[in-house]
Amino acid sequence: MSFSNSGQTKVLVVEDDLYMQIILKEFLGADYQVEICNNGMDALSFMQNGEVPDLVISDLNTPKLSGLEFVHQIKISDFFSMVPIIILSGEESSEKRIQCLDSGADDFIVKPFNPAELAARIRVILRRVGKLTLDI
Repeated sequence: MSFSNSGQTKVLVVEDDLYMQIILKEFLGADYQVEICNNGMDALSFMQNGEVPDLVISDLNTPKLSGLEFVHQIKISDFFSMVPIIILSGEESSEKRIQCLDSGADDFIVKPFNPAELAARIRVILRRVGKLTLDI
């Protein structure tokens, strides 16, 4: 598992639910190069092996290393701290959203979500970090 050098924007999805993996890979694969990791620990190892994504989408409740712990590990790293992260969660708790955003997540989206809204939020973040230009 690794990103190719296609020049395409790289999105790392951290999700343990097979159904969500398929949906996200299918939906995002049309516009981005997508890699899937089943848990935060595998995602962290993937990145530490030189596979740096342009954006990470992580479920909040993944085994081995939760989405919140994963955000914390990425944001304290000098090398990865600028990688934007979107958290997906079935948990609607305002407290949990605030905790994730305060820990460094760039966005928090509650499942089930509208795929078009997820795509729009991805574009906003990629534009903000200079990985996407606005087509006018």
